[in-house]
Amino acid sequence: MHQAATPAPAVRRKRKSRRKLYIVLGIVGVILLLIISSVISGKREKPIAVTTEQAARRTIVETVSATGKVQPETEVKISPEVAGEIIELPMVDGKEVKKGELLMKIRPDSYKAQLEQQQAAISTAESVSGQQQAAVQKAEQDLAQAKDLYNKKLISRTEMLGAQTTFDAAKSMYESGLHSIEGAKASSSQARDQLSKTTIYSPLDGVVTVLNSKLGERVVATNQFAGTEVMRVADLNHMQAVVDVNENDVVHVKIGDSAKVSIDAYGDRKFNGVVEQIANTGKTTGTGTQEEVTNFEVKIRLEGHDMRLRPGLSCTADIQTDMVKDVVSVPIQSVTIRTGDSHLSPEEIEKKKEATEAKDKADNAAEVENVRLAKAAEKAEREKLRKVVFLKTGSEAKLVEVTTGIADDANIEIKSGVK
Repeated sequence: MHQAATPAPAVRRKRKSRRKLYIVLGIVGVILLLIISSVISGKREKPIAVTTEQAARRTIVETVSATGKVQPETEVKISPEVAGEIIELPMVDGKEVKKGELLMKIRPDSYKAQLEQQQAAISTAESVSGQQQAAVQKAEQDLAQAKDLYNKKLISRTEMLGAQTTFDAAKSMYESGLHSIEGAKASSSQARDQLSKTTIYSPLDGVVTVLNSKLGERVVATNQFAGTEVMRVADLNHMQAVVDVNENDVVHVKIGDSAKVSIDAYGDRKFNGVVEQIANTGKTTGTGTQEEVTNFEVKIRLEGHDMRLRPGLSCTADIQTDMVKDVVSVPIQSVTIRTGDSHLSPEEIEKKKEATEAKDKADNAAEVENVRLAKAAEKAEREKLRKVVFLKTGSEAKLVEVTTGIADDANIEIKSGVK
């Protein structure tokens, strides 16, 4: 019986080494395949997931939003026209007043004295004028008598001319006295007017919204610098929202546009309003900085409310500048801007870019740069941006140029390009 031959130990070790080598090579091959597959798949463009929405007919209301303050339509600053001490002030902040009601009184003593002084000056001037009138009458009689005697050759020409001179002087003084009377009367009238201004009455029915002075304080007249603002009286039955509209939006706002005004203090309640006034000149803030902005003041009359609104309340106004009904519209975010090359595919754009670069390298660099800049400027001037949307056709999206109209916060009107 024969026995099987047993491999030598060296042969067994050689076979085991080969198996290990094959295993390692297999693992390395798998890893390489995974890496290559990953690289290839990474180069492929992944499809972009998008959301779609059906174009629909809607009513689009275009609005301009602005913030500001609630103010009375009529508010009067009460400042005295004469200076002095306040001796009566029967007012408190928030008090209702009627037209003609006493608001304040300034000590009148010095103004009474001035009036009495001017009245005395009138009396003095009238007395002097009476004497001057009598002198004129006597000089007139003397002149007539002198002329008669001169005609009879009883006096010389010199004596007759002296009588004429005396008459002319008396008449001149009398006329001057009359002017003095008129001046004294004018001064008296002015003093009386100043005295009347020591008592100030309300010019309208309203409410005292601001009270700056107290009893016993001295006030400065308005003819002296800005004067003292003692108080303000406002008609709180007729209020308005005074808002600042950005220069880019104010061109769309017109007198008579309707508005919805939200007042912070009243939560979600909306107040109806109508644009009454638009400033012709803008107000610029932050001049010379990145925050520079120009706004125009717009006044909106508030209507149809029975509330007593307080001046100074913060508000936001949404002014309706335009409205279209039953028009094709799409979500505003679906409309994008494209330049003239937007109709080309990414591959075509890249080829165009490579061709341009190759041509540039073939020419003089400086000259090419100048020509390129000139062409770029010409193209920028000639090329207009296009508004486009992507229409879903099957499983793909097609770029379509559209003409848009007005927009609200969510949707935009499509005039052409989408049905």
